[in-house]
Amino acid sequence: MTDLTTHVRPAAMEMHGHSPGVLLRSFVIGLTAFLTVVDLFATQAILPSLTRHYGVTPAAMGFAVNASTFGMATASLVVGFFSPRIDRRLGILLSLTLLAIPTSLLAVAPNLTVFTVLRIAQGLCMASAFALTLAYLGEQCSAMDAGGAFAAYITGNVASNLVGRLISAAIADHLGLSWNFYFFAALNLTGAVLVYFTIRRVQPMQATMITESPLTAIIAHWRNPQLRAAYALGFCILFAFIGTFTFVNFVLVRPPLSLGMMEIGFVYFVFAPSVVTTLMAGTVSTRIGTRPTIWGALGVALVGLPLMLSSHLAEVLTGMVLVGVGTFFAQAAATGFVGRAATENRGVASGTYLASYFFGGLVGTAVLGQLFDHFGWTACVLGIGLSLASAALLTSLLRS
Repeated sequence: MTDLTTHVRPAAMEMHGHSPGVLLRSFVIGLTAFLTVVDLFATQAILPSLTRHYGVTPAAMGFAVNASTFGMATASLVVGFFSPRIDRRLGILLSLTLLAIPTSLLAVAPNLTVFTVLRIAQGLCMASAFALTLAYLGEQCSAMDAGGAFAAYITGNVASNLVGRLISAAIADHLGLSWNFYFFAALNLTGAVLVYFTIRRVQPMQATMITESPLTAIIAHWRNPQLRAAYALGFCILFAFIGTFTFVNFVLVRPPLSLGMMEIGFVYFVFAPSVVTTLMAGTVSTRIGTRPTIWGALGVALVGLPLMLSSHLAEVLTGMVLVGVGTFFAQAAATGFVGRAATENRGVASGTYLASYFFGGLVGTAVLGQLFDHFGWTACVLGIGLSLASAALLTSLLRS
């Protein structure tokens, strides 16, 4: 669950919005986004199978699977600091190529510790490719073209949440867990090939260079109360999202729902509405302001939580749709706010926000996993609700 909407900056060249070249470019951006982050949440769809395979608790397996967010947080911050000095094309190519290594090794991970380390390595590679793609688009997209680039990236990102889970469940169900990881390693390499043929070598623009040391820049941003609130808001959003879509898998396979692996894959069509709604976040924020937008989105997510406690599949699915729509929408609006609130060194500000966001996912997995193991799904949902309520309080500190 990532967002590009605030990172694309105008460039010198303009393109006609409906030309075949722009349509092709939009498709490539969306496909690149899909292939970059498809590993991040796809493995959540096979959590019950992995839990049985390693003989561990849902909390332990959930933490291991989502350990990739630790790698994402680390890489987001580091690449945000040093991206002006990194060749975009080479960096993205290396990141996606190297990503295939830990992905394929997951197929033969002998224990949970090795599995966790490999997931962290995946996160490092995914975030590096992601952050460098943001920088590349920010330097190459024109003002007229930016909207199409935003839409393409968001669509590819949401599609990775949906299609990735569906593919993962289908392959694990029919071919086994090992083939699932080999297939995703092939997707990583496909992404590298796509980048090789579609991204041209360019020099980073001087305008993106930070004006002071990374440490000085990050301290200055943390002293800004607006940015502090936004960082904490991002933490809470992924805390809630991870908690929902990690542990609901165990609820779906248990009575009274008792879904099979392939059926769980189809459940993730709940992300389809988010493809449409997330595209509206920028427009809504502009018209009514950031705070009302985020409050409305968080309210939608909160309405969905009690529905997921139902014993009826239709109500659970409706709750999942609402939580997905609400958290994606809130994330898009919050990321947009960071881009406006940081008056300089935006790369560092964005990297810090993403680090806080992904760290929230890791902490959410650990905390909510313990609630789920010891007190059950209802306690886990209450924890998710508390996170969303905290996000709403933090939103009151924003000024936009």
